[in-house]
Amino acid sequence: MKAAHHERPAMRLLLVEDDDILGEGLRDFLRAEGHVVDWCRTLAETQSLRDEPFDALLVDWQLPDGSGLDWLRARRARRDLIPALMLTARDILGDRVQGLDSGADDYLVKPFSPEELAARLRAVGRRLAGVAAPRLHLGGVEVDLAARTAYVAGLRTELTAREWAVLEALALRPGRIVAKAELERLVLGFEAEVASNALEVHVSSLRRKLGRELIETVRGLGYRLGSA
Repeated sequence: MKAAHHERPAMRLLLVEDDDILGEGLRDFLRAEGHVVDWCRTLAETQSLRDEPFDALLVDWQLPDGSGLDWLRARRARRDLIPALMLTARDILGDRVQGLDSGADDYLVKPFSPEELAARLRAVGRRLAGVAAPRLHLGGVEVDLAARTAYVAGLRTELTAREWAVLEALALRPGRIVAKAELERLVLGFEAEVASNALEVHVSSLRRKLGRELIETVRGLGYRLGSA
């Protein structure tokens, strides 16, 4: 295993995904990250693995033989506390709320990048190990992902829920340009009556509170976390 993986504890994962191309791609990517992956294409296939000690479940919502969400809800009713991430194309706010309220610990809307999934799994791994999420140091700004708090020159800065959502979305994708449309989906969802410039307003407010250089605008492409 490469040294780069030393801070990424290996996890045993159950992937329940019926799309052959996506399932194979995720399985191979996660194995390359050092994880052990059992891949099932249907809910029926998971029966033989029902009592296996998985570290996390990666579950598609709509499967050929039923609802992945109902499957997860049934596991939660049995007091199964294994962390679960829903992988689904269902992207409206009500679906996300239903998924999280039904026992999912996280919710990824397709299409998503394997790198984002890996980052979210690392967060799960840190929680399982009892280790706090890292603090990112960006010049004079410190971002505590566990406490969902930002500090400037050591002083806590109050952020609104939306401002934090923008900051977190960028912090989970270090060095990556996040397209405006993707950031809007991550932060604003598909809620009605959201102003067309809502994202720009939140970015502007973050720059005012944390420093203009923290969030870089890549013209025509999106935003990227810089250094305050």
